[in-house]
Amino acid sequence: MEIHKIAAFADGQQGGNPAGVVIDQEHPPEATMQAMAAEIGYSETAFLAPARLPKKRHDHWRVRYFSPESEVPFCGHATIALGAALTSKFGTGIFNLALNQADITVEGIKTEGNLIAALQSPPTFSRIPDEAMVNEALSLFGYRTTDLDQRLPPAFIHAGANHLVVVLASRKLLSAMHYELAVGRQFMKAYDLVTVMFAYAETPTLFHTRNPFASGGVYEDPATGAASAAFAGYLNDVQWPHEGCITLIQGEDMGSRSLIQADINPTPGSSVRVSGAARFLDTQAC
Repeated sequence: MEIHKIAAFADGQQGGNPAGVVIDQEHPPEATMQAMAAEIGYSETAFLAPARLPKKRHDHWRVRYFSPESEVPFCGHATIALGAALTSKFGTGIFNLALNQADITVEGIKTEGNLIAALQSPPTFSRIPDEAMVNEALSLFGYRTTDLDQRLPPAFIHAGANHLVVVLASRKLLSAMHYELAVGRQFMKAYDLVTVMFAYAETPTLFHTRNPFASGGVYEDPATGAASAAFAGYLNDVQWPHEGCITLIQGEDMGSRSLIQADINPTPGSSVRVSGAARFLDTQAC
């Protein structure tokens, strides 16, 4: 068993969102994976085992994701981290991943002094959320309807996991986000949300974001690839002038600046390519 600790979507040798990556010949029992994720202590840990194919191959993997408190269907930053781990182990390539509810790929690129990984998200969709849910979210996180960017209304967004996105009218408002973890967890569980994403559009292609992850027992994530993919799909759905690619800056208000790039296929509902740099924090062999 190999246990890697890797910061995904790093800004050079700083920032990024740490994830655990556990590689073994078979998945441990579910209770063991849950306990290991809690012990590793990051917002998510990805567990990889070779896919059961007639011929042993290193480019097909079965993947499950666990937060310290629960299993989640998909995690973007942990996928970038596992892509970096597989690239470090096997070299540059494309790796096929079988998740609980979707099949995706992650590409790893090893360059001089850098490891870049790019995932292809599950298909995306968005819809107008229930008004009561939006009002409850605004109250929970300390906002009013007058704080919203009227060009991009709140939406229920999906790219392998469910999120609520709220776009704010200023960077100052984004910095002011606050809430009580226990109440946030109850809200997200009630509406089957993995995170609530808050965003501010500095330009049509540059966004600042924050992602409370109370459903997993985490106050805030410094980089969230799944929500970024879902947000990119939403921008496509509302015909925002994204020019085919957006950059998201996340984690600044936590002191862990992270950089996420999302390349957008113009076809509504398409997979989104989400990429970023990774830096290794620790590796153990058990």
